[in-house]
Amino acid sequence: MKPFSKQELIGVTLIFIVVFGLTFIGLQASIRRSRDVQRKADLGAISDALHKFQEEFGFFPPSDGRKIRACKGNNFNEILTEIKDTETFDRELFFQGLRACEYGVDSFRDVTDDSYTPYLAVIPSDPKTNEGFSYVYFSSANRFQLYAFLEGGVDEDEYNSGVFNRNLPCGVGICSFGKSSGETPLDISIEEYEQQLLEKSKTGN
Repeated sequence: MKPFSKQELIGVTLIFIVVFGLTFIGLQASIRRSRDVQRKADLGAISDALHKFQEEFGFFPPSDGRKIRACKGNNFNEILTEIKDTETFDRELFFQGLRACEYGVDSFRDVTDDSYTPYLAVIPSDPKTNEGFSYVYFSSANRFQLYAFLEGGVDEDEYNSGVFNRNLPCGVGICSFGKSSGETPLDISIEEYEQQLLEKSKTGN
């Protein structure tokens, strides 16, 4: 068998490098897409859980530091005792006994009944939390907005340019995908939307 010449060896080596490079790039793109798929699924699961909470309590959990404020605070038992002594449920007092839940650590549950199955055993965290990316939650108790950063950018399905243009930080990335309650828009703040609703109710339009 005739041995390869120097030029042939160089050619074969270059082919291997190109094939390896293309395979590596394709693998990286596939991994990135899987993370974005996970982000969409996570926000869907959190949104479903928030709606279950709302069905039972009549309101959505407040937000605190862009997190869901629905976990027991250090003073929760004292606050719960105070609430039981009131004639009607005091929502604002109830909120005082809560703290922000940590993504990827805390469960999301009915804090008044530990025997009840959690809405979420663990509130999902961004797949790249360790690199500084995070989910974002805003709430007025009447409505909510949830946001995530999509690595695929404009090429990713469900990328929302309106969300991106708000320039909201999802950790070290800019939020570009979201979920919300009802007809709450994602491209403006809840405060702006509620102000619009108030103005419409005044004008009757």
